Amino acid sequence: MRDETYRKPGAFGRRDFLVAAAAGLVVLALPARAAARPSLDEAVRSFTGGAEAPAGGMRLEIPSLVENGNAVGVTVSVDSAMSADDHVRRIALFNEMNPQADIAVFHLGPRAGRARIATRIRLATAQTVIAVAEMGDGSFRSSETNVIVTLAACIEDLS
Repeated sequence: MRDETYRKPGAFGRRDFLVAAAAGLVVLALPARAAARPSLDEAVRSFTGGAEAPAGGMRLEIPSLVENGNAVGVTVSVDSAMSADDHVRRIALFNEMNPQADIAVFHLGPRAGRARIATRIRLATAQTVIAVAEMGDGSFRSSETNVIVTLAACIEDLS
């Protein structure tokens, strides 16, 4: 008598097919937007909670032409007294074309002394980089610049 539960190693049975088909349907049923990268504007709105971030009151220093996108120097400084009444809470960096729109968020306080951060980032292709600062009173400031990268660093399917 033959055992009905026996399968050859590596064989794909009816039950395996049904489980795989159900998993595929679940993946297809997920909205495509859930897996998509947020746009630059959406990422900034997420950081500001929908509040406007007018340009001015801060400086974003990054080379406009970058030969190698693997380590691009960025400096952000915000005009602030850094006192209890006038200080910077957070500074965020965003980009347009990398796989993730938000690069970094730096948390500051009145005892930081200066509202200035410096770091290195990776960039892919020519794109816009935006810095947004959240002030102690809940207002926002921003600065943006366009960067041309000749040798890209963060390449994925960006379509």
